[in-house]
Amino acid sequence: MSNSITCMEKKTCIAMVPSPGLSHLIPLVEFAKLLLQNHNEYHITFLIPTLGPLTPSMQSILNTLPPNMNFIVLPQVNIEDLPHNLDPATQMKLIVKHSIPFLYEEVKSLLSKTRLVALVFSMFSTDAHDVAKHFNLLSYLFFSSGAVLFSLFLTIPNLDEAASTQFLGSSYETVNIPGFSIPLHIKELPDPFICERSSDAYKSILDVCQKLSLFDGVIMNTFTDLEPEVIRVLQDREKPSVYPVGPMIRNESNNEANMSMCLRWLENQQPSSVLFVSFGSGGTLSQDQLNELAFGLELSGHKFLWVVRAPSKNSSSAYFSGQNNDPLEYLPNGFLERTKENGLVVASWAPQVEILGHGSIGGFLSHCGWSSTLESVVNGVPLIAWPLFAEQRMNAKLLTDVLKVAVRPKVDDETGIIKQEEVAKAIKRIMKGDESFEIRKKIKELSVGAATVLSEHGSSRKALSSLALKWQQYTC
Repeated sequence: MSNSITCMEKKTCIAMVPSPGLSHLIPLVEFAKLLLQNHNEYHITFLIPTLGPLTPSMQSILNTLPPNMNFIVLPQVNIEDLPHNLDPATQMKLIVKHSIPFLYEEVKSLLSKTRLVALVFSMFSTDAHDVAKHFNLLSYLFFSSGAVLFSLFLTIPNLDEAASTQFLGSSYETVNIPGFSIPLHIKELPDPFICERSSDAYKSILDVCQKLSLFDGVIMNTFTDLEPEVIRVLQDREKPSVYPVGPMIRNESNNEANMSMCLRWLENQQPSSVLFVSFGSGGTLSQDQLNELAFGLELSGHKFLWVVRAPSKNSSSAYFSGQNNDPLEYLPNGFLERTKENGLVVASWAPQVEILGHGSIGGFLSHCGWSSTLESVVNGVPLIAWPLFAEQRMNAKLLTDVLKVAVRPKVDDETGIIKQEEVAKAIKRIMKGDESFEIRKKIKELSVGAATVLSEHGSSRKALSSLALKWQQYTC
């Protein structure tokens, strides 16, 4: 299935292969828009691997692509061909792997009609790298996270080779990431690296890491002011070439649910007085942690706007399954009544882009996903770091210990929960006082830097132009 637009003969064509799922499609579309905004001599075609019909959200994004973009949905992979009970990363990799014959045919077709010069892959589409090489096309990885994580990915194969036990954590207590000034404890690494080395999750991510040096370049959603030393180290390497072209953030939210209610409420608040509390598009807390967070918000006495999701023992549960229960039913008895003068609580979703850009927001209690991190930095909003899974612990370390634009509440050693007193203390640190002033000053400087790198002579604009020129000059 495809839309009707075809690549135009005169334009250089770039094909992009997202990993399955909305969260991998959106960053690639945002990058494609940025590219065309500055270099409209290109045409972009998305080649989309899938296990089933597109979700309404994906369909909506694809159906509203600008004129210089089109999409082709590859034939569905047969679910019977995939092992059962796979972790999400392994499943995504296998869907792409089983889609390679379809991808091969579509690339062959594009080459017969267009001047196709490069394939751009998402992280879990790396198995399709050979398609680019078969047709003598340039191959690029689009890395939607930060440079620190990419530097770790380049480091992991060496650690794995030297490890003597079935767990990396048994061989190493800390890991030094080139360009990152602070050693990371093994428990701060993304979850798959903490798994047994024989697990599917570990083997999948290790395979991704081992393929990185095969690419002609890596396009990163980061910028020099945010991760200067790591980017410098990466750019000193011979291969792959690194192009930090960020920060790329959405200009508007994809969903308007609760939009008018949130913005109307914020209009009635004082400048920089409100703490926004959200754990991204799918992060969840346990019932005990939900209670402590609620009591901590109440105890702090500060204004807050909280996006509440139904509790779960799995901190990423809402990413992979929708939630039908009313989240507000899980709040402590009387909480909504007691805090109605200070807080606004909304169920499941809020327009984060618009909220973080509002003048009433003075702080952001966040899970530290990379998109949320960039949105906070661009808008100059200080953070309370509350990582849940994936690379969020690394992002939290960058924000608190290196950039010093966030505070992090302490986890209780016995229960593994952040108690209400710690929550209230973190809120007070970020919202008022000398420490708050220093943090606010630092993140405002980063915000200015984020705008500068995207300006006409900024480093991210130059990186994008360098990449565009390479594509334009390439002859297959």
